[in-house]
Amino acid sequence: MKEQLNIKPTYSLWDITKYFLKLGTWGFGGPVALVGYMQRDLVEQKGWLTEGEYKEGLALAQLAPGPLAAQLGIYIGFVHYGLIGATLTGLAFVLPSFIMVVLLGMAYQLYGGLRWMQAVFYGVGAAVIGIIAMSAYKLTVKSISKFEPAAIKAKWLLWLLYIAGIVITVVTQREEILLFLACGILYMLIKAPPQWIKKPAILPAGILISTGFWKYDSKTLQEITWFFAKAGAFVFGSGLAIVPFLHSGVVKEFGWLNEQQFVDAVAVAMITPGPVVITVGFIGYLVAGFPGACVAAIATFFPCYLFTVALAPSFKKIAKNASIKAFVEGITASVIGALVGSVIVIGLRSIIDIPTLLIAIAAVFALIYIKKIQEPYIIGIAAIIGLLIK
Repeated sequence: MKEQLNIKPTYSLWDITKYFLKLGTWGFGGPVALVGYMQRDLVEQKGWLTEGEYKEGLALAQLAPGPLAAQLGIYIGFVHYGLIGATLTGLAFVLPSFIMVVLLGMAYQLYGGLRWMQAVFYGVGAAVIGIIAMSAYKLTVKSISKFEPAAIKAKWLLWLLYIAGIVITVVTQREEILLFLACGILYMLIKAPPQWIKKPAILPAGILISTGFWKYDSKTLQEITWFFAKAGAFVFGSGLAIVPFLHSGVVKEFGWLNEQQFVDAVAVAMITPGPVVITVGFIGYLVAGFPGACVAAIATFFPCYLFTVALAPSFKKIAKNASIKAFVEGITASVIGALVGSVIVIGLRSIIDIPTLLIAIAAVFALIYIKKIQEPYIIGIAAIIGLLIK
């Protein structure tokens, strides 16, 4: 990394900031699509990054907790412009969608009780269940293995951790951070026990969490800060992986939103560009207005930012550590299992009749058979169907 920082970049700090501002404004399709846009634009077309730099950033984004696309964007800003580059690209990427969800939150507060708005989210909520279910399937195949006997046999331990995540989430109807950590540690100890177990040493990286919002007197803002900081620090991979964690806290633990409002919040994240995790801004707005939106967004993305800038300089060494890879694989398996469990829990409350069941199934089939369709289009069609039915 030090060698990379000494190479004079072919683009300015303003160029990279402007690019991420545009990507945050027009980049639909979720984390997989967003990281694909970055590879196409910055490596293939503009040549601002080498293939090696991009792959290194993607590996870091997958290994460290936090939303995948936002973390990769922060890393790309860090490559040639260090801390200031990471800060500006991260802000530029998140800010457009944050503004959009706050505006949508205002509209939701004003019109959420009206029949036409309820009809829109009647269809949208069902479609969201289908979209999340499909995403959970894709994450399962990508992170654990294909649904083939030989693949399942080879990854049997990850499948056990995955199933544990499903069962515990469905039974308890909440997410357990200790379960995720236990799965990570168990898989690490079995697959790649670290040297420090035999000979104690300092771990190469620690968890860096700092929110800085305790000056607020409001108890709710303090609760929002702590809860969303945990969400940002302990969720790995796709932005949708944060859904079960948010559901357990926002609906079950604190009761800030009801089931329908939570599904609506996920829908809002899907119809806006930028990172899916920006749904935290919408939730924060519904709970505590604009201050709540700001605190929720900052608390969620700040741990991701800290992990990236802290690990980037020494990442090549960290990435080769088999114990860390095994730890992350174990956590990821249980988190994806929790996502599947969350789909079951939320689906049982959101699929309330035959039409909503058909909308959810149609959303899944659309994603399977219409290759180029994006989630916002499915959400829009579902909204129209909801209006027609209701």
